[in-house]
Amino acid sequence: MKLGISTYSLHAAFAAGELTLKGVLETIADLGAEHAEIVPLGFNLIDNPELMDVILQTAADRGLELSNYAIGANFAGLETEMRRKEMERVKREVEVCAALGIQRMRHDVASSPDLSIVHFLEELPQLADACREIADYASGFGITTSVENHGYFIQHSDRVQALVSAVDRENFRTTLDVGNFLCADENPLTAVAGNLKMASMVHLKDFYVRPQDRHPGEGWFQSSGGNWLRGAIVGQGDIDMPRVLRLVKESGYDGYISIEFEGMEECRKGTRLGLEYVKRTWNAI
Repeated sequence: MKLGISTYSLHAAFAAGELTLKGVLETIADLGAEHAEIVPLGFNLIDNPELMDVILQTAADRGLELSNYAIGANFAGLETEMRRKEMERVKREVEVCAALGIQRMRHDVASSPDLSIVHFLEELPQLADACREIADYASGFGITTSVENHGYFIQHSDRVQALVSAVDRENFRTTLDVGNFLCADENPLTAVAGNLKMASMVHLKDFYVRPQDRHPGEGWFQSSGGNWLRGAIVGQGDIDMPRVLRLVKESGYDGYISIEFEGMEECRKGTRLGLEYVKRTWNAI
């Protein structure tokens, strides 16, 4: 297992101008991470390819591996021409991933206001076609693509399993976010146990959870079922993180694990405390 940090965890400091992209990677190294996961939020590596040199040079200088490249995408509800354009854009991002020397890439798959299982099953064949074509393209670069349990529409563990099965490619798997299952009101322990076997990447994220009739106020958002969630420092929220980590460790998963912090605390402190917690807990299992 190699424990690292997603650049997303430090996005607040980057967006505020407190850290440059170079500074984000240097901070990840200073916090003691073994790897960095690149999430191009607030910057675009297709339009600004010179930033790839910044990433590569900083990672080399600070001894950071680059583990995963995670981008947004949406193939649902699009006419054929628009879906084709989106697929070609994602293929260009595959080329960016390859240029960074990264062998794992998460791309989002679908977003829709209609979260019903009926609509999901209607969309599944064309979503699988798009993911399969991208996975086949990525295979030529030695890259494994993945879908994350993310964005409400494909957030449930069984929907992730259905998509991965329908794509039916060895190099199409899942980026497993242990906290995101709560956004679909699913028990993280059950969901993690069911999806670990198809994980190419693991995100450690924590949440505070409150029932829908107890709106806590600012900083909270709702799950698909109406419960209230707020990002927490990993290990300090309501997820049974020791049991989650035990599931991951006992499964034999031996890949990259990223801290993904999105709490209200100062992001560098929140990320550091989460990383320290996971190191302590993992070693004690």
